[in-house]
Amino acid sequence: MQQYSSLPEQNSQVDATPTLLATIQQLRAELWLERSLNKLQSRLNDYLLSAFASTVQIETTEAHIFQTVVDELDIALNNSRVAIALSQPQTKFAQVCYVSASPSPVLEVMSEKGKKLRLKLAQIIEIEDLQHLANQQPPSAWPLASDSGIIGWLIIAKAPRELLTASQIQLKPQLFIRVTQQFAEALAQIKQIQSWQQRSQNMGSSNQELERTNQLKNQFLANTSHEIRTPLSSIIGFTHLLLAQGYEPTKERHQEYLNIIQSSGKHLLALINDILDLSKIEANQLEVQQEEVNVPELCRNVLALVKEKAANKGLKLHIELDPTVKILVADPLRLKQMLLNLLFNAVKFTCTGEVGLQVVPQGEFVSFTVWDTGIGISKIDQAQLFQPYFQIANSVTNRDEGTGLGLVVTKKLAEIHGGSVEVESDVNCGSRFTIILPVRPVTEVEENRQAQLDAEDISGVSPDVAPSSNFSILLVEDDLPNGKLMQTYLERLGYQVTWIKNATEMKVILSQQKPGLILIDIQLPDENGLSVVQQLRQQPEYRMIPVIAQTARAMKGDRETCLASGVNEYISKPLDLPLLAALVAKYIKLPTPESETSNS
Repeated sequence: MQQYSSLPEQNSQVDATPTLLATIQQLRAELWLERSLNKLQSRLNDYLLSAFASTVQIETTEAHIFQTVVDELDIALNNSRVAIALSQPQTKFAQVCYVSASPSPVLEVMSEKGKKLRLKLAQIIEIEDLQHLANQQPPSAWPLASDSGIIGWLIIAKAPRELLTASQIQLKPQLFIRVTQQFAEALAQIKQIQSWQQRSQNMGSSNQELERTNQLKNQFLANTSHEIRTPLSSIIGFTHLLLAQGYEPTKERHQEYLNIIQSSGKHLLALINDILDLSKIEANQLEVQQEEVNVPELCRNVLALVKEKAANKGLKLHIELDPTVKILVADPLRLKQMLLNLLFNAVKFTCTGEVGLQVVPQGEFVSFTVWDTGIGISKIDQAQLFQPYFQIANSVTNRDEGTGLGLVVTKKLAEIHGGSVEVESDVNCGSRFTIILPVRPVTEVEENRQAQLDAEDISGVSPDVAPSSNFSILLVEDDLPNGKLMQTYLERLGYQVTWIKNATEMKVILSQQKPGLILIDIQLPDENGLSVVQQLRQQPEYRMIPVIAQTARAMKGDRETCLASGVNEYISKPLDLPLLAALVAKYIKLPTPESETSNS
């Protein structure tokens, strides 16, 4: 009999531990790098947008860009002295014009010539000394270039005590290189904005507005790219950490990572929904599902979602509900979206004080007023507040989240409901945003409710039936991650799931067995899913099988198109798993499993 020693396995585990720790440290350093660069880019974008909106002079914006670079590098490097020296025209000297606020008022950098260069405002430094610093290993200076050549030098003085990790220190050269690239791109955009402004002035007000809109759209895309990459960094980073070979976090830490991944994913979805909502509104394709809304309940739920963000800033939350306002007919998801947009903005632009929600009747209308004690809005900005892509330049927030489309989407949604949005504000005196929505007749509510009850009666759903593996589902989905997700989830509920990838395989399976329900993707690799359903409905043996269509398309008319083709129900991606469970239970005569709905 062969015998095996456990010693090699133990040695391999011991040997793997430093590798695993190194991998984790490297990952954290990479996240530090991307986070630092993203924060700097976000602040630069703010100044660029302000410059284009003509709220500040171009020269002022350039000064902000210089100072922002040194300040953000100071923070990233844990209080290392950072300075920018600008070249003096027609001389061999540069002058220190921007310095970071490190604890030590003056630090010195030793050049190769033995000179001590003092990094303080107005200090004159020879270009030759800066070139020596740039050629050192590691370098202490990096040239800042523009279209006209080298305009200055970024200088980094070593801190008295190094506070970065070894992995971060390895990434410092990459940090400095990418910062100088961001700086050069920002200056180039400033010059381009200046050129556009000059051309716009010469071409008249009409062309000026067109140029401004195009630039704002371009800036919007740049900001959106940053907003999307930020949560993606968390998703990819923590997923990598969880998948690291040999890394076994505690149950609490594992749950924390998964919560971050889920939260970042929901944030991405919210960003995408903002963009799609505006596109649908502009194309007149946005749908609202009118139904009876319990106003007090919805308002309290909305305040609960804002509570944590307000508490983190030390803000008090207030709610004032008129007892006579109980119901109105609206799209509950859209009403919730409108109120959240206003409340998150109120919290975002309020440093100290209070934020509140007031709901009162106004004849045949109901007004929802979100008020705050924040920085307020100038009359000039109020005139452009609901313009697409417009954002107010401010020093309260770095816009760590959102696309800046919340207000315009809120106004459009209110108008679709037959209402409006009003704003009252003064600088440094807070703001009041009021959504005014009509109250629909109660008789119409009852008619809609009765129609829903009739539809539920026809479906024959019985709450007494429990899930059983005897009920089979034919899942037709070509996307592997989505297919695996649905199969795992439905099998966990007790259903028997057969998963196939295309219409050809589907026809083979149907010739061999008759499923209790078909869950089909609309876009299949070999045939359109709706065409497949139409073909099934023409054959008597398949005419009564319930079919649920699922798709990533969610534009106006998609649901009606699906139902007209013969499907029983339609669900859009990303999938709401509890909703999927409810639909499956309904159409195969089963209830929604309590365990799943309670955990959703």
